Amino acid sequence: MGALFGKQKKTVSRVTEQDKAILQLKQQRDKLKQYQKRIELNFEKDIQLVKKLLSEGKRDKAKFALRKKKYQEQLLQNTEAQLEKLEQLTHDIEFAQIELQVLDGLKTGNAALKKVHDVLSIDEIEKIMDETREGIEKQREIDELISGELTQEDEEAVEAELEAILDVGDQLPDVPTDKLPETEEKVAEKPRKAKESPSKIAMEA
Repeated sequence: MGALFGKQKKTVSRVTEQDKAILQLKQQRDKLKQYQKRIELNFEKDIQLVKKLLSEGKRDKAKFALRKKKYQEQLLQNTEAQLEKLEQLTHDIEFAQIELQVLDGLKTGNAALKKVHDVLSIDEIEKIMDETREGIEKQREIDELISGELTQEDEEAVEAELEAILDVGDQLPDVPTDKLPETEEKVAEKPRKAKESPSKIAMEA
């Protein structure tokens, strides 16, 4: 029982360190974008505040509000630069993962190719090629023997006989398709014989 419940296999996480790094970079990027939007919204508020202060004759306070706005503009520019760095770093890590997958694929392919090379050595390949070449040459010799049983004179005699058969076939008359007249005469003679039979009986009597 202790062996069954005491030890449990730990599930292996498929999330790599690179995946975690990419996730953190994207989270920082999202936070910077949210911060960017807040600053842009504050710009409108600052402009409206400056206009109000100027209308009230509070020039110094309006100038201070503009300084604050200018400082936020610098922060916004810095945010843009940081976002570009985050995007570039995220892209580099993702591309590095792709390169790693390609390298793993090449490694697997090379290992498989090495196994094939181990099974088929150069000597083995040469042996197979020689056996194949010998088989082809032997088959060619067999074909030549079979086709060479008849001499040239025999071939000419065969051709002449074939031509003669064709000439005789052309000279034969066509087979008639009409019915022979003998069948009708035989049918007509049958009742005549039947009529003559009584006289023959009388003469014999």
